[in-house]
Amino acid sequence: MSRRLLIALLVGSALLAGAAAWWATRAPRVPAVVVQTAPLVRTLLFAARVAAPQRVELGATVTGRVTAVLVAEGASLHAGQPLVQLEDAELRATLSQAQATARQAAARLAGLRSTGRSAAQATVAQTDSTLLAAQADLHRTRDLVAQGFLSQARLDDAQRAVAVAQAQQAGASAQRTALGDQGSDVAQAEAQLALAQAAVDAATARLAQARLLAPADGRVLQRLVEPGQIVQPGRALLALALQGPVQLVGQVDERYLGQLQPGQPASVVADAYPGQRFAAQVLLIAPLVDTQRGAVEVKLALPQAPPAFLREDMTLSVEVETGRRERALVVPTATLVGASTGDSARVHVLRDGRVEARTLRLGLRTLDGAEVLSGLAAGDVVLLGGSPAPGQRAEADTAATAGGKASGGSGAAPGNATGR
Repeated sequence: MSRRLLIALLVGSALLAGAAAWWATRAPRVPAVVVQTAPLVRTLLFAARVAAPQRVELGATVTGRVTAVLVAEGASLHAGQPLVQLEDAELRATLSQAQATARQAAARLAGLRSTGRSAAQATVAQTDSTLLAAQADLHRTRDLVAQGFLSQARLDDAQRAVAVAQAQQAGASAQRTALGDQGSDVAQAEAQLALAQAAVDAATARLAQARLLAPADGRVLQRLVEPGQIVQPGRALLALALQGPVQLVGQVDERYLGQLQPGQPASVVADAYPGQRFAAQVLLIAPLVDTQRGAVEVKLALPQAPPAFLREDMTLSVEVETGRRERALVVPTATLVGASTGDSARVHVLRDGRVEARTLRLGLRTLDGAEVLSGLAAGDVVLLGGSPAPGQRAEADTAATAGGKASGGSGAAPGNATGR
């Protein structure tokens, strides 16, 4: 071996040994992020369905045969529109009979108030005249009996005639009183007329029950009867969705109940129309929790007119914005070391080439990020993961800055609710 080759081998070995020593003693490169301020949004995802605020099942209140169904499924309705017609010939006949009885009672009452009163007044006048004549005859008879021209029997006849005339006058006066506005005959006739009119109203109501009308504007969801069927009271014939503000109803895991508040904005997309997203707003959070599913019902309202493609019971995906910070000091969730206790958490910060443990106080949290209220400042370098241990040397391999709207999934809760 030549001298030059030997020298080259020795130099190469020295270089390799030096490189190995440098590699063994250098600080490890660790993934890290630089803490910066950024917007932070927390959302909650869950499935919902479209629900009309007033869904009713329309039925008959009388037994009868269906003669016509006047609407089809999906048809729009206006209040008072005829929907179903039942057979009503017998009911119409009953109404006609009641109306005839009412007219008869009204005619009798009118007769008592007109010709009856006139006849009674004439009778009173006639009895008054008869009584005056009888009294005058009695007076003359007394004088003649006293003078001896007439017998006592003639006086007795005159007295009886006066008594009869007085009785006739009393009867005529009583009849006139009975036919007055407060009289018993008129009151009885008025009661008979009222009874007959009540029968007319009852027959009219029963006839009206043979035709089912739309209670309000809306839409036909289901048609459950056809002409020729015999229906009974209480059986549903049509299912209707009455017009009103559309609501969305979903089930959210009770773990996320503390994040929800009425008035929170939401973004909604129908599974059948994924490209047509629309806005909603949390309207109501049910006061009770479903113990079987551990979920709470949430209702949402639409601030604007609903999209034309919405249908009753359509499945939707709802994303509710439950928290927002326009400017927050944000660290990725992946930087948190160990289990968080309340609003406290630990991270490893790289300072002067060495790892340092730092305790943070956190605010708003999402799946991917957390708001730092204290413990860090903008520009601090935070390591991802829990190694190296505090006190060891490390070199930052800076990743993308945390922040912005959180994304990613979590364990699905009942109703497909997912916290973000």
